[in-house]
Amino acid sequence: MKSIFNFSSAGALVLAAGFFCFGPSVASRAADAAVTAPKVFCDDPAVLAASKAALAAGDAALKPALAHLLAAADKRLGQKAVSVMDKQQVPPSGDKHDFVSQAPYFWRDTNSPDSKYIRRDGERNPESNNDSDSGRFQKTCADAHTLALAYYLSSDEKYAAKAAELMRVWFLDPATHMNPNLNYGQGIPGEVEGRPAGLISARGLVHLVDAIGLLAGSKAWTDDNQKGMTAWFTDYLHWLTTSKIGRGELDAKNNHGTYCDTQAAAIALFLGQTGMASNLVSQAREKRVARQIEPDGREPLELARTTSFGYSMFNLHALMDLACLGRAAGVDLWHFQTPDGRSILKVAEFMAPYVDLDHKWPYQQIHPANRGDLQELLLRAAAEFPDSQPIKAALKTVKAGDFNANPARLYQKMSMN
Repeated sequence: MKSIFNFSSAGALVLAAGFFCFGPSVASRAADAAVTAPKVFCDDPAVLAASKAALAAGDAALKPALAHLLAAADKRLGQKAVSVMDKQQVPPSGDKHDFVSQAPYFWRDTNSPDSKYIRRDGERNPESNNDSDSGRFQKTCADAHTLALAYYLSSDEKYAAKAAELMRVWFLDPATHMNPNLNYGQGIPGEVEGRPAGLISARGLVHLVDAIGLLAGSKAWTDDNQKGMTAWFTDYLHWLTTSKIGRGELDAKNNHGTYCDTQAAAIALFLGQTGMASNLVSQAREKRVARQIEPDGREPLELARTTSFGYSMFNLHALMDLACLGRAAGVDLWHFQTPDGRSILKVAEFMAPYVDLDHKWPYQQIHPANRGDLQELLLRAAAEFPDSQPIKAALKTVKAGDFNANPARLYQKMSMN
């Protein structure tokens, strides 16, 4: 696997990340520690190496974030590894190893004589959570990433062992593995067995790829495990890029398409198919930035939703992750701008004022908006666009220290100044 980062120049990587995120004195100590940057793609390898070296050097500023991360990882140590075999229902294929889930925004129409399902955007049907693989799949990916981060930053093998167990149970063990497809995701009872939209449940694979990279060198993650995941991802990527459902999601115009791009690009990088990843991110300039974003930064397809604030942030998050993957593939999506000004920066600047709770969101949002998630996105944007006045102004409304204990600062490039 190759990326644009030079992993042999660990000191230079640490120095660059440390100067930006932690300040020159910590960067100097980090460079001396010469921590090797991990082979990750969406997470920032330089920031991770700088964090590890700075923590080893006794940097107090990062200790709250590490403590928060380790506390989260500790909670996962005693949890049972889940699998697709935990469900009671049998997928349409007859094989319980196949993933299955139900469309969350579709409800049975009690006024219809045939009890058809109708869409109620933003209103999650509790029925969709019953015996579904979606939550278990997303939890496996997120928990493996949390545990792998804890291992990389602490060197404690107990975290690696649990992360490896979660991945083996879900993906590799013959008795419990998930087949590498989502043919039956977000089905609608009585109408369709599976839809392209079901692939949104697999967006955590982006972070699972990085979890594998973070486990490199651990005795818990064997060569056979690595080969097994390589085989699984090879089959899944083939399904994703050739099946009707996979192609349908890659062609989706809204956040679903953006998140599918991140999946495909991350997996391609993991498999060493850098050219494919580069093409995906290059195509996103027109396919995502030019078509999803207005010159003033609005995202019309997300603003049309009943939870428009949440979905506007959701797609911005995916665009930022895709830009990080692009950096690993040698493509700069972060700073791409169309002739009329459409860009990731414009979305961040459009959203920026609404980090302030007193600034009312003017579009439909039927559930309370999570302004804290926007703070994280703005800190990421500030690292890439330090001269943006709208982002600077918005971050002045955020209380100093609010983000100090967030583990994201340990692995993402952010401006903490």
